[in-house]
Amino acid sequence: MYRIMLVDDEPNVLRSLERLLTTPRHAIETFATAEEALRRAQTATFDLVLSDYRMPGMDGVEFLTRFRAIQPDAMRLILSAYTDWHALLAAVNQAEIYRFLPKPWDADDLRITIDRALEHRAVLVENRRLADQVRRQQTQLSQQDAALRELERTHPEIARVRWGDDGSVLLDGDGE
Repeated sequence: MYRIMLVDDEPNVLRSLERLLTTPRHAIETFATAEEALRRAQTATFDLVLSDYRMPGMDGVEFLTRFRAIQPDAMRLILSAYTDWHALLAAVNQAEIYRFLPKPWDADDLRITIDRALEHRAVLVENRRLADQVRRQQTQLSQQDAALRELERTHPEIARVRWGDDGSVLLDGDGE
């Protein structure tokens, strides 16, 4: 189940988004203020956060930037009725948003965007897990290689291989 945070100062917008996005796969939490949402982000992990751009007290870019510092793996989307390209660039650069969505939104586009964002997050998290696993394995191989070099240094005979004329490996007592 994916945890989704919705942040908007308009109660009607929050209710509409919640109705639209509520599925058996989504646990939705709504917040009327960015401050309240940030407090919740300190105690619960979210897979995705969708925030309004223009809110009193703290705009969506500042909120998502602060949210990113708390939960860097969560996908961040911003919703706005205003087409402010400067704000869009700030959101992309500062808050590293996944997508900027218009108000009013197209229901199908919003659902598809949420699904794609969650899929993208899953890929990023899995890539990080695999990279961590590779790093652990590389460390283990380096340690094993160091142990093997030490063993060869202290017991050089261990690394000597005697080969037969036919390419076989000769063990002690073979071919003598």
